[in-house]
Amino acid sequence: MAAQQLGGRTVLVQRVDGQDGKGLMALVDQLKNKLGSAAILLGGEHEGKVVLVAGVTKDLAGPLKAGDWIRTTAQAVGGKGGGRPDMAQGGGTDVAALDQALSAATEWVAQQ
Repeated sequence: MAAQQLGGRTVLVQRVDGQDGKGLMALVDQLKNKLGSAAILLGGEHEGKVVLVAGVTKDLAGPLKAGDWIRTTAQAVGGKGGGRPDMAQGGGTDVAALDQALSAATEWVAQQ
């Protein structure tokens, strides 16, 4: 997984198939610890549905709210989501739209 710099912030948006929400949440926590200051959104297909988890370290959670990020991304895959400014999850049913939704998730961060 390769993080990128967007507007001076470390951002990682990655597709990870085969994990449920708990698995992705644990992975987001591990990545936040490893990267230090970062905004991370993982999404993947699990049992025919889209699972999304976003985590934003506390230093970035002011301008980048994980709940808003996940809500926007989940809408792109026909679903819903929400959560706290530092951690959120959601999902949807349109697995075919997942890759495009993840690209849009990166663009969303660039606009914040």
